[in-house]
Amino acid sequence: MRNLTEENLTEAVLARLARAENPRFKEIMTSVIRHLHAAVREVGLTEAEWSEAIKFLTSTGHKCDGDRQEFILLSDVLGVSMLVDAINHRKPAGATESTVLGPFYIEGAPDLPPGFDISHGGPGEPTEVSGHVLMPDGKPITGAVLDVWQTAPNGFYSTQDPNQDRFNLRGRFRSDAKGAFSFRTIKPTSYPVPTDGPVGVVLNAMGRHPMRPAHLHFIVSAPRFETLTTHLFVEGDPYLDSDVVFGVKNSLIVPFKPKPDGKMLQATYDFGLSPL
Repeated sequence: MRNLTEENLTEAVLARLARAENPRFKEIMTSVIRHLHAAVREVGLTEAEWSEAIKFLTSTGHKCDGDRQEFILLSDVLGVSMLVDAINHRKPAGATESTVLGPFYIEGAPDLPPGFDISHGGPGEPTEVSGHVLMPDGKPITGAVLDVWQTAPNGFYSTQDPNQDRFNLRGRFRSDAKGAFSFRTIKPTSYPVPTDGPVGVVLNAMGRHPMRPAHLHFIVSAPRFETLTTHLFVEGDPYLDSDVVFGVKNSLIVPFKPKPDGKMLQATYDFGLSPL
């Protein structure tokens, strides 16, 4: 085709997908091309603006490394991560709701015994976290793995902070024969997502704050069950209604209350996993 115009260019591009062998790839690319071209037409995008968009995506890639994924963060703050999560994890009754993974998960956290303190006695309000891992009908799941991580009181994950051990405030625990688990940590604090990269530029231009409400991350897995990626949020946090990544769900908000002996806080929660 030659002499293409703004009226027929989109269809010409779509015609080039005719030989795509993967039908799902063809479906997705058809939609992406149509919507991208429609957005360019709708706003009358200038050459200078498109050049800036390309520079933005390039700088986003440059900000990524083994411990930081700026594209995940961008997806999070635009609400795309939560939309994909909602579409892919429609839960049955009795199953815990999921939420975003976030950009700071790392593999290889140590396997730890019940009751272990992942804060290693560091600063913060000592907290005991306990509960069960259950089937939707309430039966216990033995040997489920709970991969846990959170920020330090300074608002940084271990991979962001050279003064923290790589696996500080991270660990993997297993449920016992009754589905029970427990570990010690410190009460999570609210914190800002990184704003020193392209995502910070976008948030500032939108007039949005960068804050996440205090939470613990969990990946809960067991054979024959769907892996659950979720958070437990601290009840009463001031950012529950304005989470920068749109991840809060009422069912995941938990009170952190003093234990009867007054020596530490406690938070309890029972996770429900969906059978495959």
